[in-house]
Formats: sequence, structure tokens, C-alpha cells
Amino acid sequence: MSEKSFSCQRCGHCCHGRGGIVVGQRDLPRLLAYFNMAEQDFLAKYTEIFDGKPTLIVGDDEYCYFFKEGKGCTIHEARPDVCRAWPYFRGNLIDEISFEMAKEDCPGIVKDISHAFFAHDGYAYLKDNHLLCENPKVNGRALIIDEKELPPL
Repeated sequence: MSEKSFSCQRCGHCCHGRGGIVVGQRDLPRLLAYFNMAEQDFLAKYTEIFDGKPTLIVGDDEYCYFFKEGKGCTIHEARPDVCRAWPYFRGNLIDEISFEMAKEDCPGIVKDISHAFFAHDGYAYLKDNHLLCENPKVNGRALIIDEKELPPL
């Protein structure tokens, strides 16, 4: 993670809410190996279809099933790409209002950073870590970003 613009505090804010953690095409093999499960078993037990894509289920507390208070992500080493990418999501990188809202909610985002710097730092992080996606049919839109969409520095 680029600590120039973000340093995770493991607060879990990004783990809250249904349908946000898409299990993309690169995630499934990693998760299947981690759990030593067959694809159909994993998908049936830990995902639901949301907007046509498998997403991790949530618990009664509306947090990702794998987030535990006081422990954080219990599958951290196998977590989906969208989790690895937070807070460098499409909306936060290309839209300043979305970025400001994320900055208010996420204690890990450096508070005095400009949107333009955050966007370029985040895009570099996504690119360097092979987290950018292209196909919205098998990945969430959060990781589909064209560098031309970023604000000028």
C-alpha cells in the first residue's frame, strides 16, 4: 500500500455493506486454494449473486462474513482484489466528491492530501500490484479505470 496517501487502520469501514466485495476472475482461484474447496461449494457457502456477479456474503452485523471485530479480515492473505485495492476505487480516483466522502469515513486516508495526488498515487498502486481490471462482466467497476480519467496533477 502506498503510505503516501493511505495507511490501513483495519477499522473495517470498507468491509461494511452487502454486495460490495465482488469475487472477480483472479480472486476465485486464490480463495479456492486458501479454503481448499471446490468452486461450487465455495460459491454456495460464501457468496451471493449481486448485480450479476458473485459477492462475499455478510453476517448479521452487515459486515463481510470474514471481518471479525477486534481481529479484522480473517482471510487477509487470500482477500479479493477489490479489498486489496481499497481505497483506490474508481469513484474515489476520478470523482473529487466521492474522494472527500471516503476521506471523511476512512481513517487511513491521509487527511491533508489533494484529490489529484491521491488519484495518481492510487492509480500507480493499482497498476504496480496488477489490480486494474477491464471486463465489467466478471469484475466490479471499482477497479476499471483509464489513466486518462484521472484529474490533472
